[in-house]
Amino acid sequence: MTTLKLKTNLRCGACVKSIKPLFDAEPGVTRWAADVSTPDKLLTVEGDGVSGARVGELLRQKGYEIVGEMPAETPATPTKARDDTQPTTTYYPLVLILLYLLGAVGLAEVAMGGFDGMRAMRHFMGGFFLVFSFFKLLDVSAFAQSYGSYDIVARGWLGYGYVYPFIELSLGAAYLANFQPVVTNVITLVVMGVGTVGVVQTLLARRKIRCACLGTVFNLPMSYVTLLEDVLMAGMAVMMLLLVLSHG
Repeated sequence: MTTLKLKTNLRCGACVKSIKPLFDAEPGVTRWAADVSTPDKLLTVEGDGVSGARVGELLRQKGYEIVGEMPAETPATPTKARDDTQPTTTYYPLVLILLYLLGAVGLAEVAMGGFDGMRAMRHFMGGFFLVFSFFKLLDVSAFAQSYGSYDIVARGWLGYGYVYPFIELSLGAAYLANFQPVVTNVITLVVMGVGTVGVVQTLLARRKIRCACLGTVFNLPMSYVTLLEDVLMAGMAVMMLLLVLSHG
């Protein structure tokens, strides 16, 4: 792994925020940090094969540049921050959210006097989309930039990344309200199916990038856990669609 310590002309927190989506989505960048409180406006970048030239290209996309380097590129010991061998730590936010959703759905079923599988799935999917859209909506611009690094639609049309959180929000409300179940499940199947394609392409290319499923609040790596999440939601949509049609 290589570590670069670079002097830049980044001036404030807003400058750092503007480059965040680019560095978060850059393959090969494992960790980065910017300290604009120092005179050198130090930018530290770690990764496999990362170069000053590439960092400079990323900065110039937002109107900034490297003004010096200190020290020269040096090998660094891999850190535990992005160690994919520690799933309980890396995916802690995702696991916690899923446990909360399962607990809430279970309590709702108890309150309703009995377990109904279709109702439970509908409530779980509604909660899933509402919670995940919430984190994306905290910083829609950053999410759109990060999502565009791997989603096949957002890669060609950046606007899809801005619309996507609202699609999830609408699906969440539709599931909880039991609004047009056939239409809702078909849309879910299409959205999650398309998302799965981008995830599979990224995994096959072995690109080490951040997963945007929880927006840019948490540093979740793209992995087979992400793929499982998309496939699971698509599968539940298919199951619910079949149940709705069979009862129709």
